[in-house]
Amino acid sequence: MELSFVDTSAWVSMADSSEATHVRVADALRERRGRLLTSDHVLQETWTFMRCRHDATAAEALVNAIRGGIARIEVSLLADLEVAAAIGAAFGDQDFSLSDRTSWAIMERLGLSEAVSLDRDFRIYRYGPGRRRALQVVP
Repeated sequence: MELSFVDTSAWVSMADSSEATHVRVADALRERRGRLLTSDHVLQETWTFMRCRHDATAAEALVNAIRGGIARIEVSLLADLEVAAAIGAAFGDQDFSLSDRTSWAIMERLGLSEAVSLDRDFRIYRYGPGRRRALQVVP
């Protein structure tokens, strides 16, 4: 059973029931319960986003829930940062965030192909030989 990578956009949507995408994301996460993975970079980005959009209490609650077992947290390696830099160079015409690029580096390192994300960049990114493979992005 393959793990599914969860991006910041999905965590934020899941936590905010006023988001138009909340139900779809919550369903996607529930369907993948027990096989969710995120990264330390995504966790930090999620905290920052929730802190700016809501407050520190909401940010702490969400990050603590994720840390509490909703998802496995993968720590970014120095090698992931090197791959992220190479992704930035290969996609110079795109404005991919460092968090997204390290997410893709981790996914590649772990052999993951599915992401729960609302970020359109996850649908643009290509990997593998000749950068012809697309991630499977849900919802």
